Amino acid sequence: MEERTLRSPDDLAEAGLIEPERIGVLEAVAARYAVAITPEIRSLIDTGNPLDPIAKQFVPNETELDIASGETADPIGDERHSPVEGIVHRYSDRVLLKLTHLCAVYCRFCFRRETVGPGEGQMLSATALNEIWEVIVTGGDPFILSPRRLAEVTARLSAIGHVKVLRWHTRVPIVDPARVSSKLVRAIARRSPTTYVAVHVNHPRELSVDARRACAKLIDTGIPLISQSVLLRGVNDDADTLEALMRALVETRIKPYYLHHADLAPGTGTFRTTIAEGQALLRELRARASGLCQPHYVLDIPGGHAKANLMACDLDGEPGSYRLRDSKGTWHHYR
Repeated sequence: MEERTLRSPDDLAEAGLIEPERIGVLEAVAARYAVAITPEIRSLIDTGNPLDPIAKQFVPNETELDIASGETADPIGDERHSPVEGIVHRYSDRVLLKLTHLCAVYCRFCFRRETVGPGEGQMLSATALNEIWEVIVTGGDPFILSPRRLAEVTARLSAIGHVKVLRWHTRVPIVDPARVSSKLVRAIARRSPTTYVAVHVNHPRELSVDARRACAKLIDTGIPLISQSVLLRGVNDDADTLEALMRALVETRIKPYYLHHADLAPGTGTFRTTIAEGQALLRELRARASGLCQPHYVLDIPGGHAKANLMACDLDGEPGSYRLRDSKGTWHHYR
């Protein structure tokens, strides 16, 4: 029998990922935040380990209903910079194009968790803004769309003369590698504009044999891969795991790009480290590993004020009372 994606607390209990007595309370979580665990991710979860870092990322937990002070439905300020539905124009030379609200899996720490999930639909229009050099295609996860739809979007964006880079953000090569077919690769591959794929991966075990093969299909076609990771308590917040993750990415021919400090999304407090802990980990990583293994440690300033580099002069103050500097040089208080 073909394995299927787990989408409800009943499914999770049947698969042995939660105790049956937790079904009731987790139904309240699932009613608010979407649940989906693909067969690939299910195969990576160690059910004998109650602290398994793969399970922590995808199996819902009662703590998601605990909303802490400062957490918000739009923690990085997408709405403030959205001139039309599906477009976020935060930086002058690039836009985010959200093609869909759907994902192959739903991460429990997602900063868009209030807007992604079944029933949210697709947004397949594009806006041509004359100053745009790069289009970042995101969602949801654009790679859940059919190759035909991806090819249509690629063709329309490629026809805009001032767009020189298309960057696709996806978790699919990691969580559903079989979906990365030759048709999908052909649908997005372009030499002009230049195509990049940013792959979201947080733990070295996520880079399974099948995931590495899926990434290789893209890379061998000439598409450069970069990574996005989130620093997550209980997942990758120790030097050994973070080092192993960055080395595994480089060995897979994926350049570590961003390590995000976890955003202030509702119900995600159990995932967040302190900034000081993150800085200490990055200093240890720099001492241990090649320059190829060093990501940018960044935090999206709440309210939509761009990213701050947490290992550079964009950060001032001390634990508990920081200031973050945005791309315009303006300082913002961050607790």
